[in-house]
Amino acid sequence: LAESFGRGAMTNHWIDLRNSDCILIMGSNAASNHPISFKWVTEAMKRGAKLISVDPRFTQTSAKADFYAPLRSGTDIAFLGGMIKYILDNNKYFTEYVAEYTNAGFIVSDAFDFNDGLFSGYDPKTRKYDKSSWAFVKDEKGIPKKDRSLQDPRCVFQLLKKHYSRYDLDTVSAVTGTPKEDLQTVYEMYSATGEKGKAGTIMYAMGWTQHTVGVQNIRTMAMIQ
Repeated sequence: LAESFGRGAMTNHWIDLRNSDCILIMGSNAASNHPISFKWVTEAMKRGAKLISVDPRFTQTSAKADFYAPLRSGTDIAFLGGMIKYILDNNKYFTEYVAEYTNAGFIVSDAFDFNDGLFSGYDPKTRKYDKSSWAFVKDEKGIPKKDRSLQDPRCVFQLLKKHYSRYDLDTVSAVTGTPKEDLQTVYEMYSATGEKGKAGTIMYAMGWTQHTVGVQNIRTMAMIQ
């Protein structure tokens, strides 16, 4: 089974891959294992799309890619977290979409916090979270309050910035083993699609899903999208 996220996701048809401007393949060796889908990756490349392969191994997909970056197995979240910081620090996002069509402007409860690897509400005895503090602030009609300017320090966007501020290139490189210059190249190539009229695609498979943190791998990439 092949899976991908973004333009060309399984909610679309594989053919839509040809409309991508940049395709990032992580957790997948699509050129070898998913040749039908990769046909449309090739079509996108004929139209000028860039292909990035990030994988612990140099695979058939890596051989076809415009750029290959290695990483240690199981460090995908750190790799992607560094891209989130890069995108936020360098304004590599489509502002209108983020402000109007995501929850980035929603105001989060003052009780919510994150410190030293743990979110608020953690009970060390049960090793579970009380998520009642993980809530949006609502008005008298029960509608979440929003700041479309994305400047409120308690909005999702600013809290996201705060959370990922520690994912600097030195830290990410130390965790992933990926050279800093390779990280920067991947981040710049992919985030160039963060504007109106551009389409970035992520393709993944079991290399992301078959982990104890598989859900978080996918969620992290979803935030980048």
